[in-house]
Amino acid sequence: MLKKQLLTFNIILLCLFTTVPLKADLIYPSNSIKPKEVIKIQLTGLMKNDDNFKDSGIEQTWNFAHPENKKNTGPLTNFKMMIKGRSYQMLLNHLSHTITEVGSSDKWAQFEVIILDSEKIYHKFNWQVEKYTEDGPLKDCWLTTMVSSPVPLGSSI
Repeated sequence: MLKKQLLTFNIILLCLFTTVPLKADLIYPSNSIKPKEVIKIQLTGLMKNDDNFKDSGIEQTWNFAHPENKKNTGPLTNFKMMIKGRSYQMLLNHLSHTITEVGSSDKWAQFEVIILDSEKIYHKFNWQVEKYTEDGPLKDCWLTTMVSSPVPLGSSI
C-alpha cells in the first residue's frame, strides 16, 4: 500500500513540476488581428525563438505566412532553414524592433521594420501583409505576403 501511495505521489509531483510547452501556446490567425499586430506577433516570436519550444518563434511566424508564401518557401522545415540562413538569421533572438506603417489600403499594408540584432547591428526590412480573401478559416485574416532582404543600417555601439 505504501509503495502505491509513493508512486501516486511521485506521479503527481512529476505532473506538477514538468511543463511541456504546447503548440497551442502559439497564436493563430484571426480576422480580429490588425495588420501591425500580425507583424508584432511574428517579430516577438522570432525575438524569443526558443522560449516556448525549439523554433517556436519560427513556427509562430509561419502561422501568419500567406498560403502563397508557404507555397514559395516550401514546407515548415524549409522555412526554418531559410530563417536560420544568412539572409534572415539576424531576426532570431534580436534585441528590439520598431514597426512603422508606410502605406495601406483595405486589402494590404506595408511597414518598415527596423530590428537591433544580437550583435547590436540595426537592419531594415519592408514587411507586407494582405487580407486573405478566399473562403475558409483564413478568410479576412491579415497574413504576411512579403519580407524584403535586410538592409544593414550600422551598429548601435
